[in-house]
Amino acid sequence: MKHILTRNILFLFLLSFFGSFAQKPAQTIPDFTFYKLDKTPFSNKNVAKGKDVIFIFFDVTCDHCQHTIGTLSKRIKECQKISIYLISLEDKTAITSFFNQYGKNLLGQKNVTILQDSKEQFITQFSPRKYPSVFLYSGKNKLLLYDDEDQYLEKLFKIISPARK
Repeated sequence: MKHILTRNILFLFLLSFFGSFAQKPAQTIPDFTFYKLDKTPFSNKNVAKGKDVIFIFFDVTCDHCQHTIGTLSKRIKECQKISIYLISLEDKTAITSFFNQYGKNLLGQKNVTILQDSKEQFITQFSPRKYPSVFLYSGKNKLLLYDDEDQYLEKLFKIISPARK
């Protein structure tokens, strides 16, 4: 618990520090290296090419994150043509427990990758404002949607709707 609290304090500090520069969310997918839960490196070079991708930055103790992941889990069938990357600063045990409780339908999906940000790059590279932060990028790596309000997830589903394609 102390580890989670320390990371949350760091996140809030970085947000307040970088937020003072009125930064915008990353307009293209930035360079990064995160890690799969088995410790395998995963970088921007591994991101699916030529199709829309979603990055969701979440915290396991955040109730809005729980809602976001729960909603995504319930509606995963609408996301089959999109690659989804779920990123957290937490350790494997906390992340696994979180998904067992809030995102069971996401586990084992071919288009879903759960990642750890153990180098704490997401905040500086993607410029989220808060948890949860949802970034939808086009197949050409351009930002289509940034949102950090879980009650507005419907915007995401309207954009990724098969009718749009």
